[in-house]
Amino acid sequence: MYNPEHFAEHDTQVLWQLMGRYPLGTLVTHGENGLDANHLPFECDAEEGTLGCLRGHVARANPVWQDVRNGDDVLVVFRGADAYISPNWYPSKHAFHKQVPTWNYEAVHAHGQIVVHDNERFVRGLVARLTRAHEAGQPVPWKMSDSPREHIDMLLTLIVGIEINISRLVGKRKLSQNKDAGDRLGAGNALMQNGCTALGQAMLDTVHNTSS
Repeated sequence: MYNPEHFAEHDTQVLWQLMGRYPLGTLVTHGENGLDANHLPFECDAEEGTLGCLRGHVARANPVWQDVRNGDDVLVVFRGADAYISPNWYPSKHAFHKQVPTWNYEAVHAHGQIVVHDNERFVRGLVARLTRAHEAGQPVPWKMSDSPREHIDMLLTLIVGIEINISRLVGKRKLSQNKDAGDRLGAGNALMQNGCTALGQAMLDTVHNTSS
């Protein structure tokens, strides 16, 4: 990924927070049948290994788990908030007319080695943890025991677990850091007004954190 230093995010904790906030990752593999990409929700375990690990599952009918070998290098791309940035939002545009449109975004690339777990214990535990995490905000959280056990047992046979031991994390937060503080404030506030609060706040934070 092209990653100029003024956009690069090196703080591992920030990258883990982004992966946790936006857990749907794109798993990119290069197996016997060539390049493939699958979109999967991941559990991010920061306590495992030096940079942590990712765990997920795929349908048994998905050929990806048979197309890769344990230890193969893979890439998982997590995309955070993103939005179009109008040059009209930059105060300097109205003074000098030298701004152009762009697109701001946050992204994390997790490189690592994949391991396939074709066993019921792994997928049952994973599904239970993912369910607890993503149901936590519901008024009445759904849990696996809400369905008949035999139904859950049958469904678990239809998925295969995967685990990726992360060897390298690359983060990019393109938040107009190459613009002056006034332009970042203008664009950040415009995003907030347009409902893009996550990216807008991230842009405003680049100003506040610098000035504090």
